[in-house]
Amino acid sequence: MNGPIPRLLRQRIFVGLLTLFLVSALVFFMASLLPGDAAQMSLGQAATPETVAALRHKLGLDQPALWRYVKWLTGLATGDFGISYASGVAVRDIVIARIPNTLSLAAAATAVSVPIALVLGILAAMYRGSRLDRFIGLSTMSIVAVPEFLVATLAVLLFAVKLHWVSALSFGPEGSGLIAFMRAYSLPVLVLCCVVIAQMARMTRAALINQLDAPYIEMTVLKGLSTTRAVLRHALPNAIGPIVNAMALSLSYLLGGVVIVETIFSYPGLASTLVDAVSNRDLPVVQFCVIFFSACYLLLLLIADIVTIVLNPKLR
Repeated sequence: MNGPIPRLLRQRIFVGLLTLFLVSALVFFMASLLPGDAAQMSLGQAATPETVAALRHKLGLDQPALWRYVKWLTGLATGDFGISYASGVAVRDIVIARIPNTLSLAAAATAVSVPIALVLGILAAMYRGSRLDRFIGLSTMSIVAVPEFLVATLAVLLFAVKLHWVSALSFGPEGSGLIAFMRAYSLPVLVLCCVVIAQMARMTRAALINQLDAPYIEMTVLKGLSTTRAVLRHALPNAIGPIVNAMALSLSYLLGGVVIVETIFSYPGLASTLVDAVSNRDLPVVQFCVIFFSACYLLLLLIADIVTIVLNPKLR
């Protein structure tokens, strides 16, 4: 376990855990600096100072910030995410039903975007300089330049208002079956896939072109191997590391883009819960949601690093 691969894996895991710890500290203390008082907002402006002080004591808001952070971090490690300031319900009970909805939406967007992006990137690399390559490049650049909320608005106007194919709101599948699933997730997945496919296709093209310019690919073509087989059997396996990193970076966008999508389509996910918690200054819910999204982002990058390290022939 002292080879280069285990050592690099341990370094990546340590850096990921350290980053998550720093993010937790930053999130907690930045949330504590938000204007307004959580106890006052929970009780309303008509509450007496004595009532507000009693609630602050009950919620532990009168304790030092460092002590509250240590207590919150300890509870986070043991599965106790705190109590919601707005509703008085355990944060676990609030988010436990929302996390599967957000993960389902992200999984559906991933299942659609990854194959399409890989095919577009491979075709653009194989026929670089052609009309197909220019068309894919222009399309992806145009999609990346359009903000998500504009794509969501145009999709609602076209498919929901004009064509009446789907509903403008998405509350998850109301029944079992493929048709119900597609009607519930079609618009949110469409919006999420637009930018993800564009970014991933461009990065895949760049990684493959870097391999296609290598001498060993030229040698395989000179020996009579077709361009398609040279790309799929030789260039693609050697470019898998950069492609996996591109996939991780593109899919990590889902964690940010899902906030806009869930808000626009009123989707009952964790991102919409985060937006509501920010407006209500519900700090325990805000802190957990941000930590959850940060952990998912770091996990994607960690998986990409591990795959890149394991597939690196120099390390093997």
